[in-house]
Amino acid sequence: MTFTKETFSTTRKGLESLAQFLIDAGVSTVVMEATGVYWKPVYYALEGLFPQLWLCNAQHVKNVPGRKTDLADAEWLADVAAHGMVRPSFVPPPEIRELRELTRYRKTQVDARAREIQRLEKVLQDAGIKLTSVASAVWSASSREIIEALIAGERDPAVLAQMAKSR
Repeated sequence: MTFTKETFSTTRKGLESLAQFLIDAGVSTVVMEATGVYWKPVYYALEGLFPQLWLCNAQHVKNVPGRKTDLADAEWLADVAAHGMVRPSFVPPPEIRELRELTRYRKTQVDARAREIQRLEKVLQDAGIKLTSVASAVWSASSREIIEALIAGERDPAVLAQMAKSR
């Protein structure tokens, strides 16, 4: 097996050059190793251009000794893929990836909101304000009204307690 060695940048233009190089070389199967998130721009740029685009688990490839450089890694990966010694990992279609990304982002936003509410409760507790004894939660309508009154300068506990809305 002969190898042609080229280097490409991971910019949009560089990845377009890579795709064109592979197409010109008549490549039908592209195999790459999944390392962190570094594979994503390359994979996405080549997606749909080749009959087979494989992303291989780095752990499955690294189990074989004797590889020492990125170039040797690439040659090794091409060889083991050509001989069926490695299988591609599942990469969901773009629509599913977008949905997953949106779901993960929503979860981080919900978690961040919860942390801020907990931080607010801690600040109030440290200041001796036991808001949860008159409101169901630190971020309920009653709590918001009481906090806004505190910010506006109200300090009378009886007045503040009257702002608690009950069901």
